[in-house]
This record gives sequence, C-alpha cells and structure tokens, in this order.
Amino acid sequence: MSKERLTTFIDAVIAIIMTILVLDLPHPEMMTLFGLWTLRANFFSYALSFFWLGTMWANMHNEWQNIRGIGKDTVWYALLMLFFASLFPYTTSLVAENFSNTVAQSLYGIVVLMVTLFNFLSYRSLVVANKEKKVFYLQQLSRKHFMKWDITIKIIGMIITIFIWPPAMTISILLAVVFILFYPRERSDV
Repeated sequence: MSKERLTTFIDAVIAIIMTILVLDLPHPEMMTLFGLWTLRANFFSYALSFFWLGTMWANMHNEWQNIRGIGKDTVWYALLMLFFASLFPYTTSLVAENFSNTVAQSLYGIVVLMVTLFNFLSYRSLVVANKEKKVFYLQQLSRKHFMKWDITIKIIGMIITIFIWPPAMTISILLAVVFILFYPRERSDV
C-alpha cells in the first residue's frame, strides 16, 4: 500500500470523527446565555477532543512527510488507532454528561491511551520501514522522548481519576495537548 493511500484514509476517518463530535453537541433547553452556560461541560469536552484529534492529525501530517515506505504493521497499527479514535464521539458525550464520574472519565482515558499507544506503534513501525532516511530516524528519536512524557501525563491522570478525582483524566489530556503543542522540537536538517 502506498503512503498516500494510507494517509488519505486516516485523514478521511479523522475528519468524519471530528464532524461527528460537533453533531453530538446538544442544544440548550433555553436559548439564553444561561442555557449555553449549562452546557459548558459539553463544549469543554468537545473542544478538548477536537483539538486533541487535531493535534494528533497535524503531528502525523508533519512527520509522515519524510517517509517513503510503510509496512504491513503500519497499516494495522493505523487501523487500530482509528478504531479507538472512532470511539471519541461516544466517550466525549459520556464525559460531557457525567463530568465527575470515574467510569466515564476512565473510559475516555482508555480511549485516549489506546489511540496514543497505536499511534506510537505506527511511528515505530515507520522507523523500521524507513531506516535509510536519517532525517526521519532522528525525528523519531526526538518523538520517542516526548511520547514518554505524553504517556506519563495521561497515566498519572488516569491514576488520579480512578483513586482521587475523576476530572483529572480530562485535565491531564488538556495538559498533554498543551505539552505536545509547546514541546521543543529539534530541527534535524541533516
């Protein structure tokens, strides 16, 4: 399979998921500022999921530019990543309706962690398939370092969610998005 075919498929599925997210937003019972304010958890959950998916998509777009080949593993990891990503609209609505619920937040966290895991595994499989590309390999070494921090933040959020404070999962995902956006990337113009 060509890289272009896989990236086009990933782009399409992520676009559909992001569209479904907005379709799940409820309308206020009364069209007033107070009516909109009562839906703040819904809007926060939507925005967090949208920007988390958008950040993932942007990073994939930027980093996949330097690859030539993909292997079978990459295709399967991408498919598994998209499977879990397709659960975002469902888990986002659960969190929006049950923001302080441990089960809802944990389920959301599991989906985020599984998407992160399969995204990481797909990048790792790309390194194997593109060993001859020194620039790509160096970028992936940098990515591996920041992925450790990303996963650590999310796991800490999951632990706090389960044992102490349910909204910690959502907050940790927000922190991870901010971390990913501002993580210093090393330029490798090799």
